[in-house]
Amino acid sequence: MEYTFINVNPAIDEHIALIQLNRPKELNALNLELMGEIREALKILDDDDSVRAIIITGNERAFAAGADIKQMSGKSAIDMLQIDQFSTWDQIKKTKKPLIAAVSGFALGGGCELTMHCDMIIASETAQFGQPEIKIGVMPGAGGTQRLTKAIGKARAMEMVLTGKFITAEEALQAGLINKVVPVELYLEEAIKLARSVAQLSPVAVALAKEAVLASFNTTLDQGLHFERKNFYLCFASEDQTEGMEAFVEKRQPAFKGK
Repeated sequence: MEYTFINVNPAIDEHIALIQLNRPKELNALNLELMGEIREALKILDDDDSVRAIIITGNERAFAAGADIKQMSGKSAIDMLQIDQFSTWDQIKKTKKPLIAAVSGFALGGGCELTMHCDMIIASETAQFGQPEIKIGVMPGAGGTQRLTKAIGKARAMEMVLTGKFITAEEALQAGLINKVVPVELYLEEAIKLARSVAQLSPVAVALAKEAVLASFNTTLDQGLHFERKNFYLCFASEDQTEGMEAFVEKRQPAFKGK
């Protein structure tokens, strides 16, 4: 598939795919077309058995500086309802394979929300995260009030959402929003390294484990434990489980096939 607003490398490393946002002049502002391309690329990569982890990145200056305001300015509530831009975000959320955001520069508004749709986040020292929608008379709409609150707590999320304040990569790390901060020249390399550590494991177990972790946000503890247990049992229907345990007993490296 050909893309206009993103670049896709389905094999930047063994079993690892890369999606790079490619609107540099607009600081990778998330217009409808770019989001549609991300959705389609993720569908293809999610169905590709050779891909076991997916990295989403921008460039050194900006991961994504927000939504494309020009596409929303002048719209009515009914216009926005009919455009239904969030259906694309809902599809991205359904990606089964691990998503890693490699962030440098601005990750604001929809850009911050896109990083939070990923499962792990590696940031450069220059990264800044924020939900500044309040400054233009609106509020986050792609999960910013919900995912941010669950990630960093009510008080910090309220401050960011109600004032539009940005936080640095180091502050995001301390708050629990991201996994690691590295020098700007290493942020993509570090994301690939993290993806490698996941991609060498059983794709079946990884997918089931990701599903269970995400379920914890929508369930009670008892419901979550029940869901976890069912996915644990499902692992025993895979060849990877047999291979993994046999390799452990035989003191050798397992050769997982995703079956």
